[in-house]
Amino acid sequence: MLKKLRKTLGGKKQPLELFDRYVSTTPSYQNAIDVVPGWSSSLPARFGVKAGELATYADPRISWAIEQFGSLQDRDVLELGPLEAGHTYMLEQAGARVDAVEANQLAFLRCLITKEILGLRRSRFWLGDFMRWLEDVDLSYDFIVASGVLYHLADPLRLIELIAQRTSAVYIWTHLVWEGHMMPDNIRRQIFAPEIEEHEFHGVTVRAYRRTYLDAHVDPAFCGGIRDEHRWLNREDVFKALNAVGFREIRTAHDEPGHRFGPSLSIFARK
Repeated sequence: MLKKLRKTLGGKKQPLELFDRYVSTTPSYQNAIDVVPGWSSSLPARFGVKAGELATYADPRISWAIEQFGSLQDRDVLELGPLEAGHTYMLEQAGARVDAVEANQLAFLRCLITKEILGLRRSRFWLGDFMRWLEDVDLSYDFIVASGVLYHLADPLRLIELIAQRTSAVYIWTHLVWEGHMMPDNIRRQIFAPEIEEHEFHGVTVRAYRRTYLDAHVDPAFCGGIRDEHRWLNREDVFKALNAVGFREIRTAHDEPGHRFGPSLSIFARK
């Protein structure tokens, strides 16, 4: 058979083209990283891989959130928008069982790769809209972590309402409009619609500011909302909204009014 093949090829060995979907190098974690573009997060140095730049696996904001909650040993945690599973890793390391819901297909695949590299065993990743998860899946959680998601939504108040139905403790890191630090002539305000919306929410009035991300979604590293409709909440009013759905104990940290994208802070709230 080989003689016939050589004869067909003129007696010479011809280099064969590698199929597009195959990797011919020595198996490695880096090969897995390189499959999916757009990494934002790095992985611990001991794994020797190059991904993104952000050390989300050692995020002081998540450490603070865990400290506020208390022991997560054998607690059920819902993580909204895990991005690349760095925060998931921290939650699992603290003893939690984690459901992590991610709508971005590339981010979901990056989470699975991180799960394999870091050896996560108590975390499950779900591809889909976490708003639908909160609405349709009949589960309650000891703790919900919503880091970097509230300000990406068309209806952030609906998220607050749904969270209150599923847990008695929540951590939120978000951008907010802080009028005193984000005046109409501030360059960070220019991307927002000029009209300030007012929404009635469980007996309180909450101001919201609609904005666009233009064509940011074409970047494989994009990790914003499902559609280009986003509303940031007023900083003062978000506390009223949390109170209105039963969160009475509220603590804050990591307050950055000068953040280059807009004021941001961490919020821990408990009923």
